[in-house]
Amino acid sequence: LPALIQDYPGLRYRFGGEQAERSDSLQSLFFNFIIALFAIYVLLAVPFKSYTQPLVVMSAIPFGIIGAVWGHLIMGLDLALLSVFGIVALSGVVVNDSLVLLTFYNQLRNEDMPRAEALVEAGAQRFRPILLTSLTTFFGLLPMILEKSVQAQFLIPMAVSLGFGILFATFIILLGVPVAMKMLEDVQEFFGRLGEEETAEGDVAVAPATGS
Repeated sequence: LPALIQDYPGLRYRFGGEQAERSDSLQSLFFNFIIALFAIYVLLAVPFKSYTQPLVVMSAIPFGIIGAVWGHLIMGLDLALLSVFGIVALSGVVVNDSLVLLTFYNQLRNEDMPRAEALVEAGAQRFRPILLTSLTTFFGLLPMILEKSVQAQFLIPMAVSLGFGILFATFIILLGVPVAMKMLEDVQEFFGRLGEEETAEGDVAVAPATGS
C-alpha cells in the first residue's frame, strides 16, 4: 500500500469487513477497560479508606498482562481479540491476591504491630491462601488450554491470558506488594515529617518577641 500511494498520490484506502469490526471492538474494549479500572479503584478505595492503597493493589494488573503475553509465547499462540478479552477479565481477578495480602496487613497495623513486622507477618500468613487460590485457578483453566479439539481453539487464547496472567502475577505480588507498601509508607512518612517541620518553623516565625 505505501508503494501504491507513492505511485498514485491521490489514492486512498480503508480497511473494511472483519478488520473494521475488529478495530471497532478494540476501541470499545479499551474504553470499557478504562471504566472497569476506575470502578475497581473506587471499590477498593471505599473499604481501605485510602487513595493510595488501591494503587498498590492494582499494581498487580500490569504484571498479569506481562504473564498473559509470556503465556502466549510459551504456548506458541498469537495475540488475538479473545486474548485481549482474557486480559480485561484478568484485571478483575488478579487484584484478589493483593487484596487478601493488604487486608490482613491493615488488620495487623490496627492491632499496633510495627510496620516492618506487619508486612513480614502478612506475607507469611497469607502465602498459602494466595498461592493455592492462584494454582487452583490455573489448573482449572489448564484442560481448556491443552484442549486440541477444533471447537475449543477460539477460546484457548482467552484461557491462556487468564491462566498464565494469574500464575505470573502471583509470584510478583508475594514480593512486590510488600515492597511497594513499604515504599509508599516511607514516602508518606517523609512528607509527613516535612510538613511538621514547616509548621514548626512557621510557629517560630510568628511567635511574639518578648521585651527586655
